[in-house]
Amino acid sequence: MRRLFSFVLLIGVTVPISAQRMLSLDSCRALALRNNKQLNIAKLKRDIASNTHKAVKTKYLPKVDVAGTYLWSSKEVSILNNDQKNTLSNIGTIFTSSVGPELNNVLTALVQDGTITMEQASKFGQIVNAQSPAIASAMNNFGNRVKDAFRTDNRNIFAATITVKQPIYMGGAITAANKMAEIGEQLASNNHEANLQSTIHDIDKAYWLVVSLKQKDALAGKFVELTSKFNEDVKKMIREGVCTRADGLRVDVRQNEAEMAKTKVEDGLALAKMYLCQLCGIPMDENIILEDENKSSIGVSESPLEVNMETAMQHRPELKMLQNSIDMSLQSTKLTRAAYLPQVAALGGYTISNPNVFNGFEHKFGGFFHVGVLVRMPLWSWREGHYKINATKAATTIAQMELAEAQEKINLQVTQNSFKVKEANKRLAMSAKNLERAEENLRCANLGFREGVMQITEVIAAQTAWQEAQSQKIDAEIELKLTQVDLQKSLGTLGF
Repeated sequence: MRRLFSFVLLIGVTVPISAQRMLSLDSCRALALRNNKQLNIAKLKRDIASNTHKAVKTKYLPKVDVAGTYLWSSKEVSILNNDQKNTLSNIGTIFTSSVGPELNNVLTALVQDGTITMEQASKFGQIVNAQSPAIASAMNNFGNRVKDAFRTDNRNIFAATITVKQPIYMGGAITAANKMAEIGEQLASNNHEANLQSTIHDIDKAYWLVVSLKQKDALAGKFVELTSKFNEDVKKMIREGVCTRADGLRVDVRQNEAEMAKTKVEDGLALAKMYLCQLCGIPMDENIILEDENKSSIGVSESPLEVNMETAMQHRPELKMLQNSIDMSLQSTKLTRAAYLPQVAALGGYTISNPNVFNGFEHKFGGFFHVGVLVRMPLWSWREGHYKINATKAATTIAQMELAEAQEKINLQVTQNSFKVKEANKRLAMSAKNLERAEENLRCANLGFREGVMQITEVIAAQTAWQEAQSQKIDAEIELKLTQVDLQKSLGTLGF
């Protein structure tokens, strides 16, 4: 039975521990960088810019297009008009009808001249008249074949063409577009870096806020124990008649205040942990323990950070993005100018069609190759290009002024944060000395109270001073951590 009870007790102890999650500052950063939505959006934007740059590079290469067409027409295109078609269809009839009278006149003239006899002329006329229908029919058939040969029969048209276009000179537009795409890729990368540093900055602040509240929660617990023990001592002294009931009421109020302060700190700690979980991308109700929250003293770096303005100017992503804007504006000017310069491209291709127009509208596919050069030269646009170029130059000037202003503000920000770090170091040293004095003062007050030379109010004041000194030391340590983080962010080295 004892073994079973020990086993159940072990399970009850280990299950809550296994449900807890230990997180260090680096693990919190890693979780936030992996799960932060804005950072993931910035990564996708960087991928978009990279693919856009690759797409713009293809403008240097020849483009091949293929097009196919089918067209049905309700009417047929006719090369011959209706009169010409009728003439060709009846050419034999027309010929024989016009040749017959002329032949009779010729035969009559030959008879009169005595060249042939009347009998010979009559026989020849009979032969001609007998063959006229056959001649007319043969010639009509021939005319119909000629008429049919002129038919286009274009009611069903099939056509296809393949075209190759190679830019030769586009006024510098392709080069400018490629440089703009490259700058856009750099801009997206710098934007991702800015989001990364901002995320790390938020994580560090949330992390040290939780650590601070956890330290204050532990302090509040100690203060509750201190006031509780003092309250018990006072009640014993009241029973012995050494202290009055009014003294006991003062101590009760102080203990209640301590317990209420601890409750507030616990609520704040719970909210701070929920916010940290939200930044890390884990469930907000997950029970987490931070690596630094249970340490008696927060380890702070005593070596000062090296403050170098050149470092800030080289690493701050905001300045890089402003420089990208300037470069982008310069390329925009070149791109605008290119639209008003000559453009030259080589063209080539192959076209097939059915009916085949190269062999009398034959119903077979036939085609041809073609090559050429396309030249485009804008002549007059009422100085539109001049105005657009001036506008892009003005935009470049604005971007340069914004960069100069940002550099001045960052210079001021770095200087201000470096002063804050120095002040935080001094405040930490002063809070450590004040804590030593407060601890000694509390020890003397407790000793004096036991000896009967000090009042309860003096002990309460000593306890309050000790609590404030402890709280100030925690605040000073956290402030030093946060000012160092702020200085790193202002230098652009946060996360390096």
